[in-house]
Amino acid sequence: MSEVVYDRREVKRSRYAVAAVFAVHGAVTGSFATRVPWIQDHASVSAGQLGLALAFPAIGASLAMPLAGSVSHRFGARTALRGLMALWTLSLVLPALAPNLLTLCLALFVYGATAGMADVAMNALGVEVENRLDKSIMSGLHGMWSAGALIGSAGGTLAAHLGTDARLHHALAALTLTVLGTVACQGVLDLRATEDEEAPPRFALPPRSALLIGAIGFCAVFAEGASLDWSAVYLRDVIGTSAGLAAACTTAFTLTMAVARLAGDAVVDRFGPVRTVRVSGLLATAGALLVVLAQNAVLAMTGFALLGLGIAVVVPLCFAAAGRSGPNPAQAIAGVATITYTSGLIAPSAIGTVADATSLVTSFVLVTVLAFGLAAFAGVLRTSGRTSNAQLPGARGEVSDAKVPDSRP
Repeated sequence: MSEVVYDRREVKRSRYAVAAVFAVHGAVTGSFATRVPWIQDHASVSAGQLGLALAFPAIGASLAMPLAGSVSHRFGARTALRGLMALWTLSLVLPALAPNLLTLCLALFVYGATAGMADVAMNALGVEVENRLDKSIMSGLHGMWSAGALIGSAGGTLAAHLGTDARLHHALAALTLTVLGTVACQGVLDLRATEDEEAPPRFALPPRSALLIGAIGFCAVFAEGASLDWSAVYLRDVIGTSAGLAAACTTAFTLTMAVARLAGDAVVDRFGPVRTVRVSGLLATAGALLVVLAQNAVLAMTGFALLGLGIAVVVPLCFAAAGRSGPNPAQAIAGVATITYTSGLIAPSAIGTVADATSLVTSFVLVTVLAFGLAAFAGVLRTSGRTSNAQLPGARGEVSDAKVPDSRP
């Protein structure tokens, strides 16, 4: 196939298109999370059974993520992303339809598998656009995901308040988000494989570089998962605050992360990823330590805010580093994504297990140690730098300052 040359304006438009895709992806997650209680009641499962079922999205994502590279190679980046996003948005309807535990587990497995493949495809395209623009955009893209999740959560909260059947709510949300996702995907770069380009393996283990980068992401996502799921409990049980103030802490933590990610690209461009993560890790460590030592709500909430601020840009930078770490970016990104998904899965239960054996305060000592790991091992994110013709797997192209006609066959 012929190469496609893109001018800088087209690459910039693709940046906004990918940002919209990230927002749609986040909105699906937010829409689902708010209706979990309804889904639990509809499927007639206990709390323990629900916990088992909620492990299946991560299992599905972990198994499906390595397939995303071969899908992009076969169909082209734009077509692959459009198809994977449609599968992801439409899968939103499945959990609410499940009448029992078995069908709920199967529905959540499909939900997670489609989420994971779409996640890898959109992050790979985000890294490609970042390389072509030669400036950081990944933090902002993940900020758009957080913004989309907040919007989806707000819609779900309203639907739950009105007593709307989740099957109807999710059907309407899936239809709307599928349309929005399809429109957004039209604006991304249509990168394709050349005839002589070797197809990536259908399923392959991540390279060693991705494992090292993924370790940094593991620490950040563990701290994020622990804070999201346990901050309200911490304020209520350890600090002794009201339920309303405890819930507000979780909301504030989420907003802090979203704002920091939206503003993070300017910081990364000025100081570079390694220095940014080192300082972020120290900030997160100080926040976690403040949580451990806090004797009142103000100090605890300040600690969680600093923790959110410190870990906000780490995962986007891990994806960006993975995309520049070797000849197969999608494979590396899939490896990092799998590790971070796994961290998000085990963090809440690990915190609970340590808390049962010792105390919740001791659990956040573990978070403090992992947060310091960000600062200690930030050098793993050092790469050779962006290149204007960095390649998405199965893609060829370059950026020109002059407009060149599309030469696709």
